[in-house]
Amino acid sequence: MSRIKVVLADDQALVRSGVRAILEADDDIEVVAEAEDGVTAARLALAHDADVVLMDVQMPGSDGLEGLTRYQDDGGRAGVVMLTLYDLDEHVDRALRAGASGFLLKTASPAELTAAVRDAAAGRAVFASSVTDRLVRAYRALEPQRALSAAAGRPPAPFDELSIREREVLRAMCDGLSNAEIADLLFLSETTVKTYVTRMLAKLGVRDRVQAVVLAHRAGLHHLATPGMSSEG
Repeated sequence: MSRIKVVLADDQALVRSGVRAILEADDDIEVVAEAEDGVTAARLALAHDADVVLMDVQMPGSDGLEGLTRYQDDGGRAGVVMLTLYDLDEHVDRALRAGASGFLLKTASPAELTAAVRDAAAGRAVFASSVTDRLVRAYRALEPQRALSAAAGRPPAPFDELSIREREVLRAMCDGLSNAEIADLLFLSETTVKTYVTRMLAKLGVRDRVQAVVLAHRAGLHHLATPGMSSEG
C-alpha cells in the first residue's frame, strides 16, 4: 500500500511532535520531513516529492505563506494545508490566492487532521468549518452578480474559453470530487480527467484546482454547468 508522504512545518518542536504522532498512528500516512520555517518546508517538500504539506501560517524567518508561494513557484505538486490557531480573514484570503489546498485550525481533532491529509492528497479542498461558513456567506453575498450571469445564459470571462467537458469537470470539482470520482461520474479515465483539469487551469490562469473552484464560485459557474454525459470526448 502506498503511503501518503507528509512534510510538516511548524516552528514549535512540541507541536510538530504531536502532529507527527497523530498522523503516524495511521499506517497509510508517513511524515517524511519536518521544518521550522516556510522556505525550508518548500525545499524539503520538493526533495521528498511530498503528497501533502502541513504548513503553519505564522513562523519566524520565512512564514507559511512565503513557503507556500516558494513551493508553488518551484512547481510543487503536493496539496498544501495551512495550519493556524486563528481563522483570520486575511490569512484565509492570502492562503487561497497563493494556491493553498485548504485551511485548518490547530484546534482540529485528530480525526479531522488525518481526514484533512487524506483529502488534500486526493486533490480535495480542506477547510475548517468556521472558514467554510464564512466562505459560504461571502459567496451568497455575490448572488446578484451570479443571477445576472445565469440570466445571460453564459458564464463570465474567463470561462468563455472552457469546453463543455471542462465545465463539467469544474462543476464536479466544485462539489469536492477527486479526479478518480470525476472519472467515475463522467465515464472517463482518470488520465483523461487530469488532462481536462490541466487544460482548464491553464485557460483560467490559476495554479491549482482550489483556486479554480474559488474562481468558479465567485463567478457563479457552479450554477451553470451540471455534470453529466457530454457529446465531447
